[in-house]
Amino acid sequence: MTTISGSCLCGAVRYRCTAPAVLSGNCHCRDCQRSSGSAYAPTFFVPQQALEISGEVAYYGSPGSSGRIVRRGFCPSCGSQLFGIAEAMPGLVGVRAGTLDDASQYVPHVDIFVGQAAPWDHLPENAVCFAGAPPR
Repeated sequence: MTTISGSCLCGAVRYRCTAPAVLSGNCHCRDCQRSSGSAYAPTFFVPQQALEISGEVAYYGSPGSSGRIVRRGFCPSCGSQLFGIAEAMPGLVGVRAGTLDDASQYVPHVDIFVGQAAPWDHLPENAVCFAGAPPR
């Protein structure tokens, strides 16, 4: 069984998960661009009950494209964004791929909200893309 683990920049927040990711991809929506300060947010989703978090996490909630709340979790000490909990995806927690101890564990399968991608954000030719949210 593969263990997924990682931390924030300062190490005050660590996480560990023994369940595999159920979904992984890069979100190019404007909210993810703003919250990450980059072209997209590389994120994988794991079952909430399988994720162990140590350290204090602060959350900020805002409406997502569905109109439902997305809560983004970050370290209050260093500001690293680590988690996302979307009301539209109950039972799952999004984890930012850049926080992984072993970055090779992240393999994106889709690119979503590419209709909002920055003009300087170039997608790979073989990317599976959705203009908005992927079908359920």
